[in-house]
Amino acid sequence: MVLDGERITHCRFRDLVGLLAPDDLVVLNETRVIPARLFGSRLPGGGRCELLLLHPARSPRYDANAMHWIALARPAKRLRRGARVDFEPFGDAVVREELEDGMRELEFHLTLPFETFLERTGRTPLPPYIHNDSPQAQDRYQTVFARLPGSVAAPTASLHFTPELLDAIAARGIEIARLTLDIGLGTFRPVTVESIDEHVMHEEAYTIGHDAAAAIERARAQGRRVVAAGTTVVRALEGNLASFGRIEAGDHATALFITPGFRFGVVDAIITNFHLPRSTLLMLVSAFAGRDRILHAYVEAIAQRYRFYSFGDAMFVTKSGG
Repeated sequence: MVLDGERITHCRFRDLVGLLAPDDLVVLNETRVIPARLFGSRLPGGGRCELLLLHPARSPRYDANAMHWIALARPAKRLRRGARVDFEPFGDAVVREELEDGMRELEFHLTLPFETFLERTGRTPLPPYIHNDSPQAQDRYQTVFARLPGSVAAPTASLHFTPELLDAIAARGIEIARLTLDIGLGTFRPVTVESIDEHVMHEEAYTIGHDAAAAIERARAQGRRVVAAGTTVVRALEGNLASFGRIEAGDHATALFITPGFRFGVVDAIITNFHLPRSTLLMLVSAFAGRDRILHAYVEAIAQRYRFYSFGDAMFVTKSGG
């Protein structure tokens, strides 16, 4: 779906190259989903438990050598401080702290390097409504340009891209910049409070290289359109601008919560999937496009039998008033 001004049109994702202007700058998120879903046995007791690793305990940034991690635990009430999770024959993890919302701080004691442990025992954390956990399904939950590990969810709007489409965009002379935002709880945690002012966004780490920062600043200075492939790119760029007043290269983190009324300073168009109610992603897109435009677009999407969720269809949307 294309939402440009008040006009809605329908096309295939491969037609994206025709929606882009020759002087556009497309920004991609190169993050790679890690096998962050772990299953083990509780000690004492022996019951089965599940952990979803979020980020190292001392930093929001992925670290393959970190042995202290923050994780969502299930069942959390059975994993109190001092409890152990056994991953025989590779070692175990000890609950060091009980945190809010079912999160735990864990210390791993392993017989092999942590990254090797994840590769051998971890599973890609596919969304809960996807019941196919085959290797093929896990492979599909990576973008074709996924490069740097660190996320526990995929930047799903970018799952639509193919090497052929990227080649077609490049062949037209359209500039592409790449950054990395490690997707964590801040992106997919639903809003459960009555007032959005009470919702707490969890911090997510991101990296913008010097070449990418220069390309984005150059496009802004020249009045060219910056097209964000996914809401994670939007959050990285707008969070960076909010922190520094310009696009600043380096390793950073953001807890920016974009809601209606937010003033966008970088992004001019977004490629995004269709999101769930009460999600921060839907609020971000509504802030960008305007609530009434998005509601109208979603009514049209339902009427046209669009697919929602992670493997669903996509929307190309311009800024409200654009």
